[in-house]
Amino acid sequence: MRAVEISRAGGPEVLVWSQVPDPPPPGPGEVLVEVTATAVNRADLLQRQGRYPPPAGSPPYPGLECSGVLAALGEGVTGWSVGDPVVALLSGGGYAELVLAPAGQVMPVPAGVDLVSAAALPEVTCTVWSNVFMLAGLRPEETLLVHGGASGVGTMAVQLAAALGARVLVTAGSAAKIDRCTELGADAGINYHDEDFVARTRELTGGRGADVVLDNMGAAYLARNTEVLATNGRLVVVGLQGGTRAEIDLGALMAKRAAVLATSLRARPAQEKAAICRSVVENVWPLVAAGRVRPVVDRVLPLAEAAAAHRAVEAGDHVGKVLLANGSAAFGTASWTAGGAR
Repeated sequence: MRAVEISRAGGPEVLVWSQVPDPPPPGPGEVLVEVTATAVNRADLLQRQGRYPPPAGSPPYPGLECSGVLAALGEGVTGWSVGDPVVALLSGGGYAELVLAPAGQVMPVPAGVDLVSAAALPEVTCTVWSNVFMLAGLRPEETLLVHGGASGVGTMAVQLAAALGARVLVTAGSAAKIDRCTELGADAGINYHDEDFVARTRELTGGRGADVVLDNMGAAYLARNTEVLATNGRLVVVGLQGGTRAEIDLGALMAKRAAVLATSLRARPAQEKAAICRSVVENVWPLVAAGRVRPVVDRVLPLAEAAAAHRAVEAGDHVGKVLLANGSAAFGTASWTAGGAR
């Protein structure tokens, strides 16, 4: 098969479209997926830079998710047939023509979503659902503050929270990105270049603050995220773009009876990821099928052009997900909102 190899740690130019050995046949509880499309995630950029090696036993190629069709089933796998269209949550290896996946991390393609666009769903739906809803317990009429609202995770968080009755605020780096977030269901946006998100969130909530904060920055935002929390608020850290170490005012946290939660999806045990996937299929897929939540796709490039896709994500001018498609799949730009395709 062909796959995108990382020839050495470095910039996008180190990504090489190569002939590589096929995966072995699927073992017990595994399936083999013929990949239609995959998506670029921040973790892929870090892996390419040599800063985020894949877990032991995972393929060396980047790619934390994919869509495709089942090519083979391992012993004990039930409920699936060869040829079924699926999406899969991976520990790595999505930038390839074939990839093995645990059967518990394979999900059906939601009704109404084409197979290429479906590649934008596994990582963001599992990340948002497991953190904002399963862990932080966001409830209807509470306020969710989403940092990086125009990102892949951000656009999914906006849609899911709005669909389930929460009030949604976002931070983003431009008026155009804020407009896209409000189109997806955000109630208001805060431009982090020229507005203080703590002061603006308090203003928008009558001084109360945010009940849940979904944060991709980590250390750089920790103090202000603690400050912006409402009483009984929950801060969920899912990214470390702003560093890993910071001081925290425990007195302020205790006074608010607040919680700081930090998670990583990639390294979780397979059984935990399978439970998340089941919950996503049960709770999120009906919203997708109803058109209330959709994949947000900024552009689709050939898998052989992974370097260009990494440059696009690093430039930060995209909204939603940048996808990589195999073979004759459609390429170009395609953007989805809760109301359908644009």
